[in-house]
Amino acid sequence: MEPEDRGPGVDLKLTPQGAIAIQERLRERVSLQWGSRTIRRIAGADASYYQKWIFGAVAVLSYPELKKVEEAGAVRRIDFPYIPGLLAFREGPVIREAFGKLSTGVDIMLLDGQGIAHPRGVGLATHLGVELDLPTIGCAKSRLWGKGELPPKRRGEYSPLLKGDRVIGAILRTKDGVRPLWVSPGYRVSLEVAIEVVLSSARGYRIPEPLRSAHLAANRLREGFRG
Repeated sequence: MEPEDRGPGVDLKLTPQGAIAIQERLRERVSLQWGSRTIRRIAGADASYYQKWIFGAVAVLSYPELKKVEEAGAVRRIDFPYIPGLLAFREGPVIREAFGKLSTGVDIMLLDGQGIAHPRGVGLATHLGVELDLPTIGCAKSRLWGKGELPPKRRGEYSPLLKGDRVIGAILRTKDGVRPLWVSPGYRVSLEVAIEVVLSSARGYRIPEPLRSAHLAANRLREGFRG
């Protein structure tokens, strides 16, 4: 049996211009104040694709132990085209649906996308952080916005990602000799906390464990659907 083609909250008439207008409104609600909260549960969220379908998964791990606590997933029809800077309107709905199935509380979430390192300061991590009122971190595999020099090739090294004179993120090495990650605060997180959380949750791989777990969960969901 196929999943529902579309779920609640999807605006089938949403245009790219309308999506940009939503981002500009959300930008007014963005806060990067951390407030010295304690992290006990960390989540990662990712999405996978197959034909007309998108598969979203959220994996919750204990922190700092990084032991798996819970996973949740969702499947939806793709309703929005791929447009750089508007990933939240393509992947956001399925991730929100998966997140809503969790029974475990989450203190902070990593997303495979941008935070404030975005043309309008509202990447996937920031967008979902505001909507869910949850601290989030953007942890992307490539640059979308801003300029910066690559850091030295040792784990833990980083260089600032800049928009003009403003620091909007960090180019962070999570493993010796491999490509860095582009890390930026999403919502209710400072850059310093974002760097610390990403680095401390990257255990032997370039990708932090919460995101690796979510990626594998989304792929399992996709493979089960195809089977």
